[in-house]
Amino acid sequence: MNYLKLKHFSHHLQVSFTRLNNICRSWYKLYAPNSLKHRRNTDQIKLSDSSILAMLIWQAELGIESQRRFCRFFVGLSHSRFNRRARQLLPLIYLIRHTLNQEVDLSGKILIIDSFPVPVCQPVRNYRVKIFHDIADIGYKATKKVYYYGFKVHAIVSDDGYLLDYAVTKASVHDTKETVELMNNAHPTNHYLLGDEGYLGKDLAAKLKHMGYVLWTPYRKNMQGAKKHNNHQLMAVRRTIESDFALLSYYNAENNRARSLVGFQERLESAVLAYNMAYCLERFN
Repeated sequence: MNYLKLKHFSHHLQVSFTRLNNICRSWYKLYAPNSLKHRRNTDQIKLSDSSILAMLIWQAELGIESQRRFCRFFVGLSHSRFNRRARQLLPLIYLIRHTLNQEVDLSGKILIIDSFPVPVCQPVRNYRVKIFHDIADIGYKATKKVYYYGFKVHAIVSDDGYLLDYAVTKASVHDTKETVELMNNAHPTNHYLLGDEGYLGKDLAAKLKHMGYVLWTPYRKNMQGAKKHNNHQLMAVRRTIESDFALLSYYNAENNRARSLVGFQERLESAVLAYNMAYCLERFN
């Protein structure tokens, strides 16, 4: 990279972070609890809480997987101190994400449900790994046809890309087992839900119908009436979630390098907040 390109790239990073920092400062003033604002020694900290929040989102936007490397080049704090400060902000991140859900109008949108894997180690270490013992397990990644050790994230996304809510389970949990609870927690006003073949089943459709939701899934090719049932427009809408998950993967939602449960949750919440924030900035600015 020559000097002019480096200078342009540095200027772009500075402008993007300044804008992000201003947004996070406003969020902090509006939503941070007094117990966080008025804790001891806040007058002696090198970086404000709002700047730490901005850096967490910025790291996700830049697609930097290693937090240690991010701290070395962009943050004026050690990796361990930055981690401690970031974990203190987890309840605030959760609150901001749910407040955004209330402000974004999704009425009339079609909802799409799907899941994506979050491996925590390489497949070669599936049976030797010790982290997240009794919390994670081995599941199957159908797109790459490999078994992995870790978690599975079940998510509800609008047809234009807003992630309404998600739930984390063991990797081996089937998609249908988490759907009802996820819909109960999200309480969407939308009544039409699209899923892939993994959500096929009369029991799930009946449970969702009792809750007031209509579940549509494509039939498998060998099923009776598949050609008539499989609406290509609905199938195209359902496939948009794949591009949403690809962007979430860029934000490190799938490449979570945390080694503790709190750290895992903080990295995932930061990725989802960064993703939804990008959605809001693109559509409302």
